[in-house]
Amino acid sequence: MAAAPAGLVMLPILALALIVVPTATATVVQLSGCEQGGPGGGSVVVDRQQLGAGEMDIARTIVDVVQQRRLPRRAAVLAIATAMVESGLRNLDYGDRDSVGVFQQRPSQGWGTRAQILDPVYATGKFLDVLVALPGWDTMAPGRAEQAVQRSGFPDRYAPRESAAAAIVDRFWAGPDNPTPPSPPGGGTEAVQAKTLCPDQGGSDVLRDPGQVDPKKLPSGFTLPTDVRQRAAVGFALGQVGKPYVWGAKGPNAYDCSGLMLASWAAAGVGIPSGTVSQVHAGHAVSSIQQVQPGDLLFIPGSLGTVRVPRHVGMYAGHGLIVDAYDTDTGVILEPLSAWTSKIVAIRRIADPSSPSPPPEGSPL
Repeated sequence: MAAAPAGLVMLPILALALIVVPTATATVVQLSGCEQGGPGGGSVVVDRQQLGAGEMDIARTIVDVVQQRRLPRRAAVLAIATAMVESGLRNLDYGDRDSVGVFQQRPSQGWGTRAQILDPVYATGKFLDVLVALPGWDTMAPGRAEQAVQRSGFPDRYAPRESAAAAIVDRFWAGPDNPTPPSPPGGGTEAVQAKTLCPDQGGSDVLRDPGQVDPKKLPSGFTLPTDVRQRAAVGFALGQVGKPYVWGAKGPNAYDCSGLMLASWAAAGVGIPSGTVSQVHAGHAVSSIQQVQPGDLLFIPGSLGTVRVPRHVGMYAGHGLIVDAYDTDTGVILEPLSAWTSKIVAIRRIADPSSPSPPPEGSPL
């Protein structure tokens, strides 16, 4: 549970001349490979904690945000250790009081709106903002920096996770460590992206017919759904049309297919898992295409998936249209539902119009 970043109360911390890290080295045991994986690889066991493909996708996202900001590797270790403790590296839609998301940040405590916090890219950025504002954050004893950010009622939980977090970071870190403090924006070497442990498995294999539906323009008369959450999710997804497809990306400048679904439902204040393999179990099943509603997630095998393990997902936008991040050559586009119908192997409804709305959002900083 993360308390307010504003007016941070510093805990007493011993001054150290060197970075202090746990001496033990965790071992990552691979449980499944790319047949169940994604950008973060398959499921693993690390330091007796099992993490699925979706959780490893979140871990890769955290490392990617750190590398894009050109922060030291230590920042990624601290962020992942925190996420392992707070959520098990899951994008939780619930928590203590109003805590949500990967870091269990609280809207009421100034971390951002519920919709913002349920976006792992935003949530990681906010964690890092507070972390790097701590004097000497990179040389604090294990667990101290995480506690100074989170202000948890259980401060001893973080240090034991740092060894496992470091082993996870090692899987995704690309290039040399970055200095502390980082180079100023626009200077030094360019930021690099975290490694992806599996090849791109998310591309669509639906034959395109741009003459049937304009892939980048809504037809006249199109209207958004009336339900507030469906409207927010669909509206966000449609707002990304024309942006590029990047394997493993969750926005804001590019998306893969599951990353677009996660960000779209986060915009509606609803948290869903990361990765197609996990999203196919989100919400509840819809039994037939005749019952599909705007905001529903539609799954197809895609270019490299199977009926049992679909690897591509799109969102039904209404009016016979689907919005999805198609592939690296095409980006985010509109497609006719009719082109997908014969290939759909699962439909998941994330939020019913009749279900209660999420708790009120807190005020942003």
